[in-house]
Amino acid sequence: MNGGEGDKTLPIANVGRIMKQNLPPKAKISKESKELMQECATEFISFVTGEASDKCHKENRKTVSGDDICWALCSLGFDNYAEAIGRYLYKYRQAELVKINHNKLESAKDKFQQDSTNP
Repeated sequence: MNGGEGDKTLPIANVGRIMKQNLPPKAKISKESKELMQECATEFISFVTGEASDKCHKENRKTVSGDDICWALCSLGFDNYAEAIGRYLYKYRQAELVKINHNKLESAKDKFQQDSTNP
């Protein structure tokens, strides 16, 4: 990829960092292989998102959800990825609930403290 304006690709530095995670510490990665992986990752994301988007369109929905991505992965034969993404999605939603409940608790504490200092 030439990195020109309007390209919709993952940043090459991020691709390189992800690739390095699976290599021995002193291994080198050529620019060509980073660019190839960048193109593959972008194509994969577009492919899966397109499938999810088609499903949403058929269901007259405008928003693609995490569940739609999981469905698309299964539909395209990437069941192993769908399982992993499904587990991540579950954990993400649990963490969001914890965060929301924590914020509600903090807000209630603040309100209580304000009410008790302002008779």
